[in-house]
Amino acid sequence: MTSPRTLEEPGDLLNPASENMRTVRKLSSNAIPYSMSVSKTTDAMSELQNLIERIQQEAQGAEFPVDESVYQNAGLDPTHPILYGGNLNSPLCVFGRDLGKDEVRARQPLYGAAGSLVRQGVYRFCFEKQTQDKGELEAVLDRVLLSNTVPYKPPGNKAYPVKVKKRFRPFVEQLLVLYWQGDKIISLGNEAFKWFAPYGPKGAIAEFFQRSDRYRASIDVTLQATDSQGNPHQKLVTLLPLPHPSPLNQRYYAQFPQLLQERLQQVFS
Repeated sequence: MTSPRTLEEPGDLLNPASENMRTVRKLSSNAIPYSMSVSKTTDAMSELQNLIERIQQEAQGAEFPVDESVYQNAGLDPTHPILYGGNLNSPLCVFGRDLGKDEVRARQPLYGAAGSLVRQGVYRFCFEKQTQDKGELEAVLDRVLLSNTVPYKPPGNKAYPVKVKKRFRPFVEQLLVLYWQGDKIISLGNEAFKWFAPYGPKGAIAEFFQRSDRYRASIDVTLQATDSQGNPHQKLVTLLPLPHPSPLNQRYYAQFPQLLQERLQQVFS
């Protein structure tokens, strides 16, 4: 079984020519393309590691709700951020709400029950076959970027309050604007989609979410981030929202696999 990728190995995730990605795989006609060139320099990798360290410093600076027992059971410092997983050169980012216990244990986003549905869908699209094997599903990390509104696990299953999201927002902005090379984002659930409200015209995200076709339509927003030197940056991205793939979401749970396939077709057609 392929070992989980961790945030302690940013170079592997930055470099699409890593050893794992050189593994020979027969790709179908639906396979998502990726660049075999190294598009990030050693300096950029160092900056990304610095971003992760700055997130941890922020977490250590003042208390905020975190599920400490889950981190302890996983042998991980509760202030250690799990910022992203996957390929920063991918055109697609799948963006969730926050981490669960399975994500903390695996040290990567979207690894639990709901995340596995996402990974299974991407795998099916890429390779035209299905699997539930966790090791085989690691192949999707070569094809997409995975991240969340906050790189920590809240106590229980409650979403982080706005003040916590605001506190860590600048770091997630930097990831999406300065380091990720893509421009299509599939958001999972209401909280993840609403995170993007500040980047569109006032009320545009809320208005879009009232549309009956919100899980098939898309909306553009302009992300903003400030780098470590204080320079502002902008990036136009397309949001393609989907419902959260939880069994508790009875209205959309059965529809999610097909909705995801339609979204992937929109991104990679």
